[in-house]
Amino acid sequence: MALWGIFISAFFIGFSGAMMPGPMLGVTIEASLKKGWTAGPIIVLGHGILELILIIIMMLGLKDFFANPTVAGCIGLFGGAFLLWMGYGMIKSGIKKSVSLEKKQAGKSRGMRNLVLAGVLVSLANPYFILWWASAGMELTRQAYTLGLIGVSVFFIGHILSDLVWYSAVSTAFSRGKKLISDAVYHKIILLLGIFIIGFSMYFIVSGWKMLQIL
Repeated sequence: MALWGIFISAFFIGFSGAMMPGPMLGVTIEASLKKGWTAGPIIVLGHGILELILIIIMMLGLKDFFANPTVAGCIGLFGGAFLLWMGYGMIKSGIKKSVSLEKKQAGKSRGMRNLVLAGVLVSLANPYFILWWASAGMELTRQAYTLGLIGVSVFFIGHILSDLVWYSAVSTAFSRGKKLISDAVYHKIILLLGIFIIGFSMYFIVSGWKMLQIL
């Protein structure tokens, strides 16, 4: 995969995950109402530090692990299956209109004054975050690493940029007491991103299968 492909895939896959309602969104909304538009970027900083640490650990500890075709193939299949499940859930949520920004309540983060720490803790407390990095995140990192450190750097920039764009928009909107986007538009975006994720999951699955077939 070329560098531009790594960046685009990292951005859109990260963007789709960022936009789904969860603990980090709740904390961002509450902090934005209290501390203004800077809350989103600061929380993403904490979130990004944790993700950077995870990537470094994978690069240092799993370098030879990634080089094994059997392991790489299995990671591709598992990561693709996870993205397939994720995309299906997004499409289902978009069609049934079961997700909402307008009704999203602030997270239970009272007393959390250090927003960088909040970004770290709210990520660690989210089982979805751990599962994502153990499957899709690991496969994206592995593919990026085929181009060396520059590939991993481009992947990380694209991934964290999606979080920064979304949560900056959320914190800016809520700090001014305005709706970010209507639920109708939000549902359409979630649906389209779900379709994109389904397509990319097929790429992961096919790539993983081909690696296992060459053994």
